[in-house]
Amino acid sequence: MEAAPPTDTQPDLPAPQKPPEVRELTVRSVIAAVLVAVIIGASYPYVVLKFGFGPNISVVSAFFGFLMLGLVSKSYNRWENNIVQTAGTAAGQIAFMCWLLAGFQMLQAADPSFDVEIGPFQTFAWFSVAGLLGVFLAVPLRKHFIVDEKLAFPDGIAAGETLILLDSRGAQAKKSASAMVGALGAAIGMQVLMLFKVLHEVVIFGVNKFSAVTGVGMNLGLLSIGSGMIIGLRVCTSMLLGVVLGWVVGPMWLEEHGYITAEAKKPAILLFVMWPATGMLIAGGLTALVLKWRTLVASFRGLSSGASATGDFPMRWVITGVVTCSLLLILLQEWMVGTPWWQSLIAILVSLPLMVVALRVLGETNWGPISTMVNVMQACFGAIAPGNLKAGMVASGVTGSVAAESEGLMQDYKTGHMIGSTPRLLTYMQLMAVPIGALMLALVYPLLVKHYGILGEGAQLSSPTSVRWMGFAQLLKQIGASGDDLTPELARRIDWMQYSFLGGALLGIALTILENIRGFRNYVPSVTGMGIGMLVPAHAVFTMFVGALIDHCWRWISPVTQAAYSVPLASGFIAGEALYAVAIPILSTLGVPLPE
Repeated sequence: MEAAPPTDTQPDLPAPQKPPEVRELTVRSVIAAVLVAVIIGASYPYVVLKFGFGPNISVVSAFFGFLMLGLVSKSYNRWENNIVQTAGTAAGQIAFMCWLLAGFQMLQAADPSFDVEIGPFQTFAWFSVAGLLGVFLAVPLRKHFIVDEKLAFPDGIAAGETLILLDSRGAQAKKSASAMVGALGAAIGMQVLMLFKVLHEVVIFGVNKFSAVTGVGMNLGLLSIGSGMIIGLRVCTSMLLGVVLGWVVGPMWLEEHGYITAEAKKPAILLFVMWPATGMLIAGGLTALVLKWRTLVASFRGLSSGASATGDFPMRWVITGVVTCSLLLILLQEWMVGTPWWQSLIAILVSLPLMVVALRVLGETNWGPISTMVNVMQACFGAIAPGNLKAGMVASGVTGSVAAESEGLMQDYKTGHMIGSTPRLLTYMQLMAVPIGALMLALVYPLLVKHYGILGEGAQLSSPTSVRWMGFAQLLKQIGASGDDLTPELARRIDWMQYSFLGGALLGIALTILENIRGFRNYVPSVTGMGIGMLVPAHAVFTMFVGALIDHCWRWISPVTQAAYSVPLASGFIAGEALYAVAIPILSTLGVPLPE
């Protein structure tokens, strides 16, 4: 079967060449990288616990790198700055796992039998090793996802455009840089207007009686507009189809058949909608990998034989790193919570295909499905060790850390491919920065809990992702404790989980096969887009679709200006909102008065 060309991804442009006299890994770039990793690792947990997700830390790290390098030198370059932003991305991705620590505390408060205590040292050791494992596992996939499939990875593109902007030369470069600065300022200005209640963030459309609680509407943030411009109309339309199926048709069908009530809120509906969506994502992602097995094998062979020529991280080091980190992780988890070695091994093995799926979803939609992959691992251990919350917790940590760091590394590889960085050096910085991010998480998380609180009345950090994780853990324990004496309600939920997952998987396989047949691709919905559209906030999807539609019309009206300014504008929209999202909690921590 011949694969269709990726018409809805980025064009296959030759990778830029770095001037031979330019050095990437210098003393100043390493020092700046460490400092930025500390800053991002310390500031990111607040954002994630506050909002349930994090902004594009790659562009934030690039701006911090610009400031750090600019303090000591006027002659630094974009390749040195890419070393810095890579370290910041790695530290932020591991700090993102703060939501899992919050989930542990929430589960302890709700269920006294869950007596797991994760102290600062355990946090540092556990997330360091699991994050390093994620880096090693992702290295061999660089050529497949970045070079061969040319997936978009919009946040990586935004980081690349930011680096080019901060190191721009020539008339056209200055024009593109001016467009990006203007877009960046517009994104920040939009967020400030919403902060002061001049604009309202979401407009709810009265699609059906569930719309007010499921968030069907539009987000006025320009980050989603920029993401849609880069992702393209086909994937964004598929995401919109997923929204309609998951949050318009789905709730009405579920209510009609007695699975939910008319008063059901979004978290309750999501526990039903997530299963067909997850089935589509996993089956579609793995099917695409199987259909392109020759390309994947060629990528691995190239990595093992020509790493020095291509600048890739050597395969023998990858194998050594995977084996070492796996053994350390097995020993750590047995020491921390008494996890049997075979459970840790299963968690590591299952995390690999989940990581591959997460990378494809991120590359196509700019949305990392880490929490969804974690839920899948919880479900697996709900079957392997029924009613054992500890087993599911440990497996969740492995999957989340592996997925988070692999996503960060692949975005860095996308950025590096844009500007001609050496992949091996970017991998070095990821490996260096993961422990830094884990250390900052271990130190900062207890301070955030003490100062802001995550439990009880008056808590300022609600951590929505943790609430979802905890709710699903409690459901699995309830099912496991029931054994064969399931109540009718639990039996129906289990049947729904199994059959809807299977149905989604079959649909994902069929659509993936069709979209890989030449001539069919542009007429078949993206499985990845549909699946993620059923899981993420509907208002973000609507706005991304608008961005994709604007870019599509722009290319039709004026292809020359669209080619010159579309990506810089989109990157500016992404960068501006990301900088704002990090700046607000920093200002709040410093005591700057802000509107409630």
